[in-house]
Amino acid sequence: MSKYKLLSEHNTRTEGKQRLLHTKVLMNNKSEERGGRCVRYKCGQHTIQSVLRERPGWVEVKDEGEWDFTWCDVGWLKESFDNSYMEEHVRVNHFRNYYELSRKNLMVKNLKRYRKNLEKDVGHMEASKCDFFPCTFTLPSEYHLFVEEFKRSPGSTWIMKPVGKSQGKGIFLFRKLKDIMDWKKDGTRSEEQKDAAQVESYVVQRYIENPYLINGRKFDLRVYVLVTSYAPLKAWLYRDGFGRFSNTRFSLTSIDDKYVHLTNVAVQKTAPDYNPEKGCKWQMQQLRRYLTAKHGRETVESLFKEMDNIFVRSLQSVQRVIINDKHCFELYGYDIMLDHNLKPWLIEVNSSPSYIPSSQEDYEMKFRLLEDTLNVVDMEGRLTGKEKRVGGYDLMWNDGPVFREDVNLETSGSSCFTANTHLGCVNDREKQLRQLLKPFPRQKKM
Repeated sequence: MSKYKLLSEHNTRTEGKQRLLHTKVLMNNKSEERGGRCVRYKCGQHTIQSVLRERPGWVEVKDEGEWDFTWCDVGWLKESFDNSYMEEHVRVNHFRNYYELSRKNLMVKNLKRYRKNLEKDVGHMEASKCDFFPCTFTLPSEYHLFVEEFKRSPGSTWIMKPVGKSQGKGIFLFRKLKDIMDWKKDGTRSEEQKDAAQVESYVVQRYIENPYLINGRKFDLRVYVLVTSYAPLKAWLYRDGFGRFSNTRFSLTSIDDKYVHLTNVAVQKTAPDYNPEKGCKWQMQQLRRYLTAKHGRETVESLFKEMDNIFVRSLQSVQRVIINDKHCFELYGYDIMLDHNLKPWLIEVNSSPSYIPSSQEDYEMKFRLLEDTLNVVDMEGRLTGKEKRVGGYDLMWNDGPVFREDVNLETSGSSCFTANTHLGCVNDREKQLRQLLKPFPRQKKM
């Protein structure tokens, strides 16, 4: 891993400059037109730091200096956001209560409420479009509800996850109630006792026992969605992403083997036979080509349309609870799993997805992702606000579905939207950015 951190520092001075030369020339032209105004930024994260340092006209601010843009961690958000005066142009990379979607128990709570409201207001058919997350309970508060469901399907496999942890920490599988008997005791405590004992909350989910396998191995998908506004909802889907594979062939005979069941890179890289050069990832384009070759274009397009539905519905589920702020944006990392029927399941959403690269290819993909995120956020004021595409991002939702240019609205189904999304398709971002960021003619002063 440290090797790629060094590569990161080196590439931002060499290969990165060559790869993004045309974009930078255009940005410099615009910077000159706007009087050469620089963007002052604060950032403490390594990979995004590399991207920011390469951006023309951006200057890092240390300590208590005034800033225009910050890529902060959630700790700063909790401590400083409400105490910071922000001018109109300032941008921050999190919404105030970002955790409504990224905290496992709150995500499920919001999705359940959203689905219930849909069923009441629109009907069962519409509500059924939210059946994309496994049966889930929060422990210890819903322990007794969980036990009732558990007894309806004896022998099934369940998975326990701490609500506030990531990278596979604290996760385990079980099939017997005795494996989690401590929760029964916790579930009967009073609220005062729980607070005193600081009981850690978990979610328990029905485990997907029939995952789609490639070469006998389980995998999940990491997809990136950028939200620039919740009121109205405006969301962008990135074309690149990847599949994260387990290092060991899938089997339900050993539910204690984390290298079989957990696809997190943080877990897989500790496997005895893990190869850091080869890694355990497929780029999204490779994965889409594989699925298309095996199942046909129509089936795969249907699968990706179902994933579009997951992204939009999950964002809508928190649209009324997220505190919208014109200063904020959020780059989410969605984790999606496929079962053997090619049904996509939402596993979780990350508001601080890892940008640490696991290979050179992974570094380049994340560099492109972060740079295009800055292009969409547009601190330089180069966009009109009417764009449907910026680099590798496609505008998926803008207070309603955004349709592809080539879609016939008369023949497209009225029961579901046809999103302007191209996940896993060709990402010719450099060509698109050259066209999008053409220098504008100089305007005469009034």
